[in-house]
Amino acid sequence: MSENEHGASPAHEPITWGDFEKVVICAGTVTQVEEFPQARKPAWKLWVDFGPYGLRKTSAQIRDLYSAQELVGRQIVGVINFPPKQIGPFVSEFLLTGFPTEEGVVVTAVERPVPNGTRLA
Repeated sequence: MSENEHGASPAHEPITWGDFEKVVICAGTVTQVEEFPQARKPAWKLWVDFGPYGLRKTSAQIRDLYSAQELVGRQIVGVINFPPKQIGPFVSEFLLTGFPTEEGVVVTAVERPVPNGTRLA
């Protein structure tokens, strides 16, 4: 199947509202960022406060565009109901969302502050 200039396939199977509701996509605030030297590609370890969903951690290959200092305190968007994923010696507990570009992944951010744990609607 061919892809368009945005990397998407030209036709996707439609989903129902119920399908969308199964994906828990929430806002959270980055509280801590650490080096991840064991990662195959340059990555950060991030801890994010998702309010009522708790503090969750992930690994993200976003070092090309973001320093640790730029990430701490930033409100991001994550998928929090995927099963945990082992990444080397680290367990990822959510998927940090973003948009791949030639320069690196641009993190999905919240335009105005919302309470941590607010679900995307």
